[in-house]
Amino acid sequence: MNTLFFNAHILTMDDRFTAYKSGWLLVEGDRIQALGAGDYTGSADIGERIDCRGGILLPGFINTHCHASMVPFRTMGDDCPDRLRRFLFPLENEAVTAELVYLGAKYGIAEMLLSGTTTFADMYYFEGEVVRACLETGMRGYLGETIIGQQTCDSPNAPYGGFALAEQMLSAYRGCDLIRPIIAPHGTTTCDADALRRCHELAVQYNTLMTLHVSEMDYEMQQFADMGMTPMDFLDSIGAADEHLLAAHCIHLTEHDIELMKKRGVRVAHCIGSNTKAGKGVAPIKQLHLSGVPIGLGTDGPSSGNTLSMFDQMRLFAVCHKTANRDRSLFPARDIVAFATRGGAAALNAGDELGQLVPGMRADVTLVSTDSAHMFPVFNPYSALVYSANASDVELVMTNGVIRVRNKQLVHVDLEQLKADLTRAMGPFMDAAEKYSDII
Repeated sequence: MNTLFFNAHILTMDDRFTAYKSGWLLVEGDRIQALGAGDYTGSADIGERIDCRGGILLPGFINTHCHASMVPFRTMGDDCPDRLRRFLFPLENEAVTAELVYLGAKYGIAEMLLSGTTTFADMYYFEGEVVRACLETGMRGYLGETIIGQQTCDSPNAPYGGFALAEQMLSAYRGCDLIRPIIAPHGTTTCDADALRRCHELAVQYNTLMTLHVSEMDYEMQQFADMGMTPMDFLDSIGAADEHLLAAHCIHLTEHDIELMKKRGVRVAHCIGSNTKAGKGVAPIKQLHLSGVPIGLGTDGPSSGNTLSMFDQMRLFAVCHKTANRDRSLFPARDIVAFATRGGAAALNAGDELGQLVPGMRADVTLVSTDSAHMFPVFNPYSALVYSANASDVELVMTNGVIRVRNKQLVHVDLEQLKADLTRAMGPFMDAAEKYSDII
């Protein structure tokens, strides 16, 4: 069915940043067919006409780093130092189940859709359940089973059990419209060199991404400094720093790291919300951007950043980077919206299909209402998105040509029922968390 959006303030996010203050966009099947200024005068057979009432129509946001299923951990130990090792890893092993991952992912996806995100890159356990949640909700997912050198909730008998699960996903979902299996080793200190080499070999074999946490932790930096290198040096030394690598966080990069990443074609998932909440620092995005390294924004998990809204990431990006560099003019709002859309697509090596409203691209579209009190007036639509808008302003979301959010409500998901199901499934998890009550 063809869908026509009209009376829209369209931000195409194309190479020229073409915008139409009052325009139309035609979707045919799962692709953008055409768009332009003024009124639509074509002859296509229109199945549905959507009056955008002057709202901002732009590509769906792309979240380049997430652990969506960690919704049950939200607000646990937000101010606890070293919480990864103190209770996150232990509690995951004790109480995370396939059902909890499925329902947590579905809830996280619902939150993302409601805030205008149409694609996310994810790393967690029981990742096949995240695939299931994506297929049921219509979310586009770049999904990777966590590979880590320790026993886990879905591999309790031996470390690196994620390899077998990852290879199953790689084989099962090749060519799927909504699912792109990726390789997801946990990090530079939680996987040994041989495991990371094997991960990279799989990424090359299946022509997909390999994503992991890089240059995030102080102890990580010290461990490699003692070896006379940085985490990025280490990845390069084993042949894993190339165009397949999507490095998450990258807070503590050196100038040499940045030069190396540009040379090798490495991409970055920047998680400003979780990084600053944890007091870890502000990544050198100015230098990365000037070097031409592809950069996308990520929310991290709902435990790390607490919100899965890209609006929050855009506003925090502006506040933190302008302050860190003491430069109000740094990263104009248009650039920040670009990081959240076309930049995310480039980081996922999907710039030929996602991140722009251009004929032939996937029909992943977000409509942001300008009816709210805080959205008037809109002299600059990019500034309105970064500095004024909230997730609650998202009026409609389409993924792959199908409307998933309409009138600010999920179309195919009963959110209240989902919340009830997740609350029930969290019972044993919450019981297990009691032993950590003094720190969470």
